[in-house]
Amino acid sequence: MPAEPNPVDGILADLRATGYLADLTTATAVYLGTVLDKPVLVEGPAGTGKTSLAKSVAAATGRPLIRLQCYEGLDESKALYEWDYRRQLLELQLRQGEPGRLAETGIFGEDFLLARPLLAAIRAPSPVVLLIDEVDRLDIETEALLLEVLSEYQVSVPELGTVTARHIPQVFLTSNNTRDLSEALKRRCLFLHLGYPDVPRETEIIRMRVPGLADHLGAEIAALVAVLRGVDLKKPPSVAESVDWARTLLALGAGELSDEVIRQTMPVLLKYQRDIDIALAELSLVR
Repeated sequence: MPAEPNPVDGILADLRATGYLADLTTATAVYLGTVLDKPVLVEGPAGTGKTSLAKSVAAATGRPLIRLQCYEGLDESKALYEWDYRRQLLELQLRQGEPGRLAETGIFGEDFLLARPLLAAIRAPSPVVLLIDEVDRLDIETEALLLEVLSEYQVSVPELGTVTARHIPQVFLTSNNTRDLSEALKRRCLFLHLGYPDVPRETEIIRMRVPGLADHLGAEIAALVAVLRGVDLKKPPSVAESVDWARTLLALGAGELSDEVIRQTMPVLLKYQRDIDIALAELSLVR
């Protein structure tokens, strides 16, 4: 009998078709999150493909992507829902001249409810991918609210009752590790760490994202970036910045990674003058 196809291999291929080069650990986490109906918490440095993973899963599965961008001070009205107060007030004003109708205005009905990302994902008529981006920026109180929603996949709206998910969304939470998340939230999720790729993988990413770039340049860029990530920089170069640097070299028609080209284009890769000075010194390119 022919062997059953490995579903993880299928996910690797599907993600690659969207332009996302995942490793086996990442594809396994995506698969388990789907079959176990568990959120996947993706942690790691900025620019390692955490957000892109959720976007690529949505593209590969054909599911709509609903994104909640987290920030300090995000509250329930921006994460879950709020009422359309202007429409409610207008409805009340319209009914004031109709005796006996004021109590029947129904201003807390579905027509006046503004669903924010969490409620929108819960109420979606078909399966969706829910991306909760940079969850480590949330206040602890809002994190507790998030945990409540992800525990039961339901939302309580006092005026309407409990709204339960028709389809459990495929959830990805990303974190840059700016603070520790609660153990309760981590316990609810599958864990995936995305670090910087090794040189061969980053070379392959660059070649995939920048067609037309000479093969030797892709390898040289990946090797040089790996060296710079080992230096004490305020902001090490991300994978996205490696790709931008490769696109820059292609746009300039650079055939090799010469000292002059590196000096000229280093601001594409590094975003602080201190980091640029340190990098040039590390590469012995200080004039």
